[in-house]
Amino acid sequence: MKLNKLLLIALTISGLSKLNAQTVSIIPEPFQMTTRAGLFTLPKSIAINAPSTANAIVDEMANKLRTVTGKTVYFTKNKPAIDLQIINDANLGTEGYTLDINEKGIQIKANGNAGLFFAWQTVQQLLPAAIYGKTLQNTTNWQVPFVNILDKPRFGWRGMMLDVSRHFFTKGEVLTFIDDMARYKYNRFHWHLTDDQGWRIEIKSLPKLTSVGAWRAERKGKWMNITTPPIDEPKTYGGFYTQEDIKEVVAYAKARFIEVIPEVDVPGHSMAMNTAYPFLSTTPDYPFQVNAGDEFMDWEGINGHVAARIDNSLDPSNEKVYEYLDKVFTEIAPLFPFEYIHMGGDENAKNNWEKSPNVQAFMKREGLKNITEVQSYFVRRMQKIINSKGKKMMGWDEILEGGLDGDAAVMSWRGVKGGIEAAKQNHKVVMSPNDYNYIDFYQGEITAEGKVYRGLRMKTTYSYEPVPDGIDPTLILGNQANQWSEQLFDLRYAQYMTWPRGLAVAETSWSPKEKKNWNSFTKKVEQQFEKLDAANVRYARSMYDPIVTTQLNSKGELIVNMEGEIEGLDIYYTMNDQMPDNYSSKCTGPFVLPEDVLSLRIISYRDGKQIGKYLNIPMEALKKRAVKVL
Repeated sequence: MKLNKLLLIALTISGLSKLNAQTVSIIPEPFQMTTRAGLFTLPKSIAINAPSTANAIVDEMANKLRTVTGKTVYFTKNKPAIDLQIINDANLGTEGYTLDINEKGIQIKANGNAGLFFAWQTVQQLLPAAIYGKTLQNTTNWQVPFVNILDKPRFGWRGMMLDVSRHFFTKGEVLTFIDDMARYKYNRFHWHLTDDQGWRIEIKSLPKLTSVGAWRAERKGKWMNITTPPIDEPKTYGGFYTQEDIKEVVAYAKARFIEVIPEVDVPGHSMAMNTAYPFLSTTPDYPFQVNAGDEFMDWEGINGHVAARIDNSLDPSNEKVYEYLDKVFTEIAPLFPFEYIHMGGDENAKNNWEKSPNVQAFMKREGLKNITEVQSYFVRRMQKIINSKGKKMMGWDEILEGGLDGDAAVMSWRGVKGGIEAAKQNHKVVMSPNDYNYIDFYQGEITAEGKVYRGLRMKTTYSYEPVPDGIDPTLILGNQANQWSEQLFDLRYAQYMTWPRGLAVAETSWSPKEKKNWNSFTKKVEQQFEKLDAANVRYARSMYDPIVTTQLNSKGELIVNMEGEIEGLDIYYTMNDQMPDNYSSKCTGPFVLPEDVLSLRIISYRDGKQIGKYLNIPMEALKKRAVKVL
């Protein structure tokens, strides 16, 4: 009898161990991973061994474990529970690592501190979600599953951009954004520091850039749907980073093995600069003010080209422009150790150049045939200035227009076409196409989330392959998500728009493409929700909401279809203005929506429990999205 009981206990423990081994969940997916039955329990006193070169990483690790687990942490070479080693393994590169968790403890090996740091991010994902808290947690058994991992990134550039011009984020908020990135092995923070709505970096030789250019009239309404402020309205909204702030952010990111690339967006997107120094524009007598979010661009423009009703471009014929930008980059270059500086170059409205007598005379003098060649002239001048500071230039894909020289790199945002063209010209490329990686786009049902240019589901983001067919993969530096802030009034909403789509970009940027699998990824995302909760990070649950499409059939009837973005959803709806639940009509395929229906109300369930948010879509909205079937 005792033998049978012992056998039953052993089988139970074995079953639990196998369950833990099977539910190992890591984002981004490691290069290689094997699991086996068993769990390592952190002892009451946690011994750590590490090389002295990794002191900063080990201190962060020890402080976290002490704070959250309440356990004693000390350092010794004698049978450590956590053992970190620097080795020489060409297969791991500069950011790779090996992680072995077994009955002896946690062993981490890497060629350098970057690999040790990324391995620690993986270990935290294997620990209980409470590890992401900042106070002592009520978790008695701190356990990690037995696992063997060899991991290294697919791309050297795993980027995320934050626009701090349209809406200002404090230094502390930027540091939090960097923390969120580091958790998922991002290593490039693209800092969009200037635009029409604010200049955010102190330039001591040009003080008006921040005393004037960093401030605008405050507006709280929807972007590009607000009243234009009177010129004399007090400019109370804004802010900027001092050069000491910049140094602190760069050092903070560097400690997390994230390089910071600054962006000064010129020659377009320069209304803040024109407000500070109007003589740098082609309309120096105009009463400029920093844009408050009111619409001033004609995006259809003239002959399909964007046009500015208020001049937001710098004057390419004015030598003062290059003199001032030389001052800007002279001060910026020493603040950012990274090899690239981003010059923007996108969406430059050239209509004011075309009307300017000075620009027309300049074109004749320089032998420039058209306005596109003027833009190319400006880009080449920027490259010369940036190169003179010991940096390489990067810009949005518009910098290709008119030709591009030397070691300039291209960030492809208007789809993948610009990246392909740049690579064919032998330029390095960062892929950040808006149809996959613009995480400011709304991510679920538009009537629930509000329109932001257009929508982008996480499934589409995850489907992206950064290396185009036929392109030399060595020219693709990597992949980047862009978080523009027109609609982001605070950090919490920036997080909501970033996560979990940022997880999709992280996995695409780090993991081998053959390891990507949407269904398994979404299960991992759900496990990350608990960790994001513990870290006090806001995130969207839009993947639980159905994708609602409509079309008009040959009879003119409105046909509705609803599909789940992830597996296992049951979608219920009502057409009579009643609140739906899991006893309402269940969607099993396309259905006709009668003409007299006012709205379609929808809810999604899984395993008998509500999981998606309640949607109420007006009939008019459903009609607008309909595609006519011939």
